Amino acid sequence: MKSVSLFLSITLLGLSTVAAQTPPRGEPIKPLAPKGEPIKPATPPADPTPAPPSGEAPPAPADGVATVGFDKLSAFKYEVPEEGTGAAAPATDPDTQIPESVRAYNGKRVALKGFMLPLKVEQGLVTELLIMRDQSMCCYGTVPKINEWVSVRMTSKGVKPVMDQAITMQGTLKVGAIRENGYLVGIYQMDGEKMDGPAGL
Repeated sequence: MKSVSLFLSITLLGLSTVAAQTPPRGEPIKPLAPKGEPIKPATPPADPTPAPPSGEAPPAPADGVATVGFDKLSAFKYEVPEEGTGAAAPATDPDTQIPESVRAYNGKRVALKGFMLPLKVEQGLVTELLIMRDQSMCCYGTVPKINEWVSVRMTSKGVKPVMDQAITMQGTLKVGAIRENGYLVGIYQMDGEKMDGPAGL
């Protein structure tokens, strides 16, 4: 046993001597924090394009047309108030149900993607239409919610009808109660300028 212990001692002494004579390779590892202090997490870089304050529409791009979708326009619950047949508006303003972040789009030029439901056609061109959230609402009889469509009246001569593919309509969006004969018939309407649709249109 003594000889084994002596052999191990000599071997370890030799290894430590070699290690002391061998210069270190590379830079020494720096501690993450001074001794006794907790390691601080890395600070994430600041977002160069911070989100707009609550209640404000995002800044419009260079061409002045902001992109808005039904994921935002129909993301809230809207209870249609019971109204009589008279022309007088109800005591409660229905616009208060619309979030401020959506009302901020009122009067803004936007690009909205959806499915077309023609309402008025003149000389083969659609001059009045609805832009619906999805195809089932305009083709299969599903009753949409009041915040799932936008009533569009074209300011130009009209656009070609497209019934089975999504389109993108550009125009000035108006947000707020729309009434006919004292009844609330919608909360979104648009003065349509042009349509971007499937290739070839």
